[in-house]
Amino acid sequence: MLLGIDIGGTQIKGATVDETGAITQNLRVDTPASLDEFRQALPGLIRQLSAAAAVTAIGIGCKGIINPKTTRVEVLPGTLHYLEGQLLSEIVAPALPPGTPIAADNDARVALAGEVAWGAARQCRNVVMLTLGTGVGGGVLADGRVLRGATGAAGHIGHLTIDPFGVLCICGNRGCLETVFSARTIESEAFAAIHRGTESRLLASGAKLPACAEVFDLARQGDAIASDIIRKATVVLGAAIAGLAFVFDPELIIVGGQISEAGDVLLGPLRAEVGWRTQPFLRREIPIVRSTLVDPSGVIGAAALALEAMNRKPAA
Repeated sequence: MLLGIDIGGTQIKGATVDETGAITQNLRVDTPASLDEFRQALPGLIRQLSAAAAVTAIGIGCKGIINPKTTRVEVLPGTLHYLEGQLLSEIVAPALPPGTPIAADNDARVALAGEVAWGAARQCRNVVMLTLGTGVGGGVLADGRVLRGATGAAGHIGHLTIDPFGVLCICGNRGCLETVFSARTIESEAFAAIHRGTESRLLASGAKLPACAEVFDLARQGDAIASDIIRKATVVLGAAIAGLAFVFDPELIIVGGQISEAGDVLLGPLRAEVGWRTQPFLRREIPIVRSTLVDPSGVIGAAALALEAMNRKPAA
């Protein structure tokens, strides 16, 4: 049985997954506030999951820059900063049988691994995937190989510069894609509209900060301010994807993450934006589809990473 772990800012999620990509059991625990607590919580979760089924390999997805060769967390800003410099393999090894293959990677590339194994990217060799949520993550499959780069930083599409004079990003750069398109940014724009007192149903909820999903829902219903916020953000996202299309020439573009749940109110305008920017040169339409994996937590993708690791392990 494969074991997939998704390390998030608020929860650590784990699941046992069979080789068809089906979850057989899953558990989650709150993400600890310190490294010492983390070193107890993660192995404990693994022991609970492996009690009912023998684990053949484990895959771990985590935000930040993860070195897939060593499982070392190179860069991880935010609440999980305490993991920087840690080898995830060393943390989980005590809970596993000796010799169990262990793999770790950035969570967005892990999501792409799941799509390649069991999702929308099956049978594809060139794919760009974006995970749209609090920030923007990404992964690139080029000629059948997931790009990881020299240090494991490849695929951080959210930090693609789209405005060199733009606002400061969490990464230290200015004008990154996720400063214009992300749940945080869309919610901030909604708050600014409320603060200005503009006429909008955004005011009706009474919330100081409407959730991103609410802004998309109001845009679907025709609210002028919500529609304007979503339109402007989507134009920038579409322009960025068009640039990526010229660089990677993908067969397919996959959109996953929390914001992808908006469905056609996002995908319709996004397809149109990418289409008019790319078709005159590429002479073809690039399909833009939602992730087909039913698992929102990343554990299926992590299990796909485990499957890769198991298949790479030399036979005894």
